[in-house]
Amino acid sequence: MAASDERAVALLRGINVGGNRKVPMAALRDACAGLGWLDVRTYIQSGNVVFRAEGEADELARSLESAIEERFGFAVPVIVRRATDWRTHARGGVFPEAEAERPKLVHLGLASIAAPRTAARALESYCTAGERARVRAGALWLDYPEGVARSKVTPAVIDRVVGAPVTMRNVNTVRAITTLLDDR
Repeated sequence: MAASDERAVALLRGINVGGNRKVPMAALRDACAGLGWLDVRTYIQSGNVVFRAEGEADELARSLESAIEERFGFAVPVIVRRATDWRTHARGGVFPEAEAERPKLVHLGLASIAAPRTAARALESYCTAGERARVRAGALWLDYPEGVARSKVTPAVIDRVVGAPVTMRNVNTVRAITTLLDDR
């Protein structure tokens, strides 16, 4: 169904954090190229890949997960979104003032499944210090006005509420990935 020139974004969860699960970006690009992906580009060390490839998003994610486990020896959840879907999420607008004033503190969260509509309400029971949660188009948006470090809205809580591993990117990163995607 996907045309060979269709672009996509792959997001890796939890690599290169605190010296653990190290995946050099050059090696990640090589692994992606080994899967037959074209025009592979990465953004920062946290595992953001823009590429072209045929196949369904979940197939592409599974193939990269397998390649990473084989090459690096550990499992990494991978989320893939086609360019059209990514742009829908990247438009943001969920917390417009916060996105404009403190883009490092507003995060987009994606999982292999759509975030349930009830996730925002469930997460808000953990929110403090003005934190907010919303679900839009199957994506989770979190506003952390005081920062992520001391929040009770932790990755474990988010995963449990969504029902799958969620990977988060702040608005600055979302914008940079979109620029890479549009640079083709």
